Amino acid sequence: MEQKKKAVLYTGGGLLFGVCFLFMLYFGKETFYVEGTEPTAQTYDYHFALITEETGNAYWQMIEQSAKATAADHNIYLESMGPRKANPEEVLRTMDQMIAANVDGIITQGLPGPRFLDLVVKANEHGIPVVTVDSDMPESERTAYIGTDNYESGYLAGEELIRETKGKQSVGIITGNVESLNQQQRIKGFEEAIKNVERIEVVDIKQSNITEVGAAQATYSMIKQHSNINALFGTSALDGIGMVQGVEEMTVWERPYMIAFDTLPETINLLEQEKLDATIAQYPEEMGKQAIQTMRDLQSQANVEPLQHTGTDVIRSVKQWEDHSS
Repeated sequence: MEQKKKAVLYTGGGLLFGVCFLFMLYFGKETFYVEGTEPTAQTYDYHFALITEETGNAYWQMIEQSAKATAADHNIYLESMGPRKANPEEVLRTMDQMIAANVDGIITQGLPGPRFLDLVVKANEHGIPVVTVDSDMPESERTAYIGTDNYESGYLAGEELIRETKGKQSVGIITGNVESLNQQQRIKGFEEAIKNVERIEVVDIKQSNITEVGAAQATYSMIKQHSNINALFGTSALDGIGMVQGVEEMTVWERPYMIAFDTLPETINLLEQEKLDATIAQYPEEMGKQAIQTMRDLQSQANVEPLQHTGTDVIRSVKQWEDHSS
């Protein structure tokens, strides 16, 4: 009888442990996603890590796909990972893990704060170059930045608003994340462009948390608070799409002049439908490609340009975008 009790206890304890372990794996997976596993059969020349802002973001997927294609062409193993939802702390922890794993190079976005600066120093001490994409942190010891001149892109948006509008313009800005360096630089460039134009004023800035729903809610809330808003500028990839959704909830008045950011297929579709007036193009595929090429050059001790801007343009029509893309 005593042995049966022990057997039941051991079996029950084992089952409980197994269930707890499965829950731990599931919730860990939901928080942070790593694509791919360490290569086993094939021998690669280098092992680079790409740490994205978030894995489900269409813009970051463009960077990743281009980087992976370029890596495959040069016998490079590219390990791609990132939080499911934007989480700078998770990115920093993963960066530390990649340093401990002794990868040959790390590609990620520049992040504000001393922790990122310290990790770049740590990576360099281990002989691991860090290349930033999308947003820069020039105060760090990163080897190179590859991406949009974010200040210039915001400035272009401001110039477009000046050129294409008349009369008093009360502007609402929807931004992905107010803490993100690239978003701050885009807003700064926009404000610099309009600062001497008395008829244009920024009346509010709201955060979308890098989601369509967040951008729609921020737009709706902003217009409810400021009924005089007649122009909108979205500074991240999903903001323009969300702005259109938010405006369509307000059916009483003429829609504002709207400038979006990035050239996701849905954004271009809204441009074709004349629900957006313009969008600021950047080139994520070029960022991914150049990041791998730069990392490859660094492995052979070649000198690389520390600042590699990948271009930015104002797109006003589908035809113009098709001409740019061809």
